Amino acid sequence: MKKKWIKILFCTVFAAVLVPVLAVPAMATGDVAGAIQSTWTTAQTQIRAVVDNVVFPIIDMILAVLFFVKVGGAYFDYRKHGQLEFTAPAILFACLIFTLTAPLYIWTIL
Repeated sequence: MKKKWIKILFCTVFAAVLVPVLAVPAMATGDVAGAIQSTWTTAQTQIRAVVDNVVFPIIDMILAVLFFVKVGGAYFDYRKHGQLEFTAPAILFACLIFTLTAPLYIWTIL
């Protein structure tokens, strides 16, 4: 039992001394903002292509399916209760229009 505590104490002291010594060279001592800007300008066309060709079509498809499901549900509720609830389909339609047109202007904002 005593050897176990000695090992734990030794490892703790070793880590407490070794970690600060090894962490000093790892600290950033340069132009971090410049590195981030150069990385962004290098990857910007690839990010733009992935977002325009993958992300927005997936979001559009999900919103279109949800919109048509909500319109169908609103129609059946109208037939059952005689009252048309159009809030949810209107919100989904507005979101769908927003995401369909977003690739045209989103990159000028960013």
